Amino acid sequence: MHDEDILIGSLVEDTWLTLEQVAGACAVEPQWLLRHIEEGLFPHAESVAGVWRFSTVSILRARRMRQLERDFDAVPELAALMADLLEEMDALRIRIRTAGLR
Repeated sequence: MHDEDILIGSLVEDTWLTLEQVAGACAVEPQWLLRHIEEGLFPHAESVAGVWRFSTVSILRARRMRQLERDFDAVPELAALMADLLEEMDALRIRIRTAGLR
């Protein structure tokens, strides 16, 4: 990993998105996101002064969850569990790569 990759990753990680931006990027209705937030399925979302904001990680999570719900008719809780597992796999792959094992 190069220094510029670390810098870009840090900048992206510190970016917050609105409910509408995440919904638009994932081709879902804002109400879909709100229902999932209310069910506690978006740990990367927080409310600041009554306005929801999301980390950029939320886009990938929302896309994965929506695809699982659509393609496999999965209930939201199962889609969130699968998203958790996929996120953990992504994190492990990054750790392996940075450790030079691959």
